[in-house]
Amino acid sequence: MRKNIVAGNWKMNTTLPEGLALAKELNETLKGKALNCDVVIGVPFTHLASIAAAIDTTKIGVSAENCADKASGAYTGEVSAAMVASTGAKYVILGHSERRAYYHETPEILKTKVELAMANDLTPIFCIGEVLEEREAGKHFEVVDAQIKESLFHLSAEEFGKIVLAYEPVWAIGTGKTASAEQAEEIHAHIRATLAAKYGETVADDCTILYGGSCNGSNAKELFSKPNVDGGLIGGASLAVDKFMPIIEAFDK
Repeated sequence: MRKNIVAGNWKMNTTLPEGLALAKELNETLKGKALNCDVVIGVPFTHLASIAAAIDTTKIGVSAENCADKASGAYTGEVSAAMVASTGAKYVILGHSERRAYYHETPEILKTKVELAMANDLTPIFCIGEVLEEREAGKHFEVVDAQIKESLFHLSAEEFGKIVLAYEPVWAIGTGKTASAEQAEEIHAHIRATLAAKYGETVADDCTILYGGSCNGSNAKELFSKPNVDGGLIGGASLAVDKFMPIIEAFDK
């Protein structure tokens, strides 16, 4: 069944002591609260094992922000999916626009990363989305369809059922621009229709699709009220508990 998820992506922020303090504060804040969504935090590799050991992982899922496209071997500085899983993490963010843009991750590389993540029982939070030029050219549907098809459509329906998608309008990340709730719903509905055409209505309906573009406490409620928006992949606002909590609590009780 489709889940509501609010996932933080800390990116390259916080030292280990700072990250531990932030995770523990969130853990303490969530104690005893009845939530209408799952909560996940995506943290730097250096933090994974310490944070997974320090919090209630039945309440907060721990995610890596990436993993290697190789299982093991002479790849100095890389971190494999098996290494991530061994820390107690249960999720991994793959295909983030920053990885695609700055580190030239191709659909083929991402396809391999997805396979390795799933082979190690990690749930991929797979990011898709268009840049401003593509949105202005009216190519946003075409772009997200290609990103899904090229990296995920080799999966069986059962395998695809383990994927979480995150739509991120790249033009709305860290720019102060935000897609309207209507724009978010339009493309989320389109993504779901693309999935239905490949895997059928049941798989499409069960897929969690997060919104990942400058979501915050003031717009989360409106975004999450849309029938095809199942939560958010949150950047800056996940770095402070008082900013993250209003997003978590945006799902109606």
